[in-house]
Amino acid sequence: MKEISITTNFTAYTAVNELPNDIQSLMEQAIAVRKNAYAPYSKFRVGTAILLDNGKIVLGSNQENAAYPSGLCAERVAIFHAGAIYPEAKILKMAITAASDTNKTSSPIPPCGACRQSIAEYETKQDTPIEIYFMGEIGDIYKSESLKNLLPFMFDKNFL
Repeated sequence: MKEISITTNFTAYTAVNELPNDIQSLMEQAIAVRKNAYAPYSKFRVGTAILLDNGKIVLGSNQENAAYPSGLCAERVAIFHAGAIYPEAKILKMAITAASDTNKTSSPIPPCGACRQSIAEYETKQDTPIEIYFMGEIGDIYKSESLKNLLPFMFDKNFL
């Protein structure tokens, strides 16, 4: 038996205005689209803004359904829309923000497992890392250089 150690590294920013200018704009768009979330059941609103290598920005917010598995997270709404409209474009950066209607979210909130897997698919497809910035409603913003940092044992096409 041997023990394996995994280390992940993040850059932490204390406020949106501390982010690089292009990321500030991306996060502000994620915050704005978060307000469009359809979240009558969870009362948990998420917004995502994606910057593509063609300069386009694609937005997404979570969309719930009374049949819970039928809803879709903001990250997947945005990433699937980007893949459908700009299939050849690479995803450079993602900004994600989440807020609750019932309490302040002050810790950085990363993508859920299903979203991580979807982001992993695109990162593998384009063979370049995707920078991911994530935050709650207020507080610190974390930056991950790649999805692999958030999902070190990711499953991809190489296992098939």
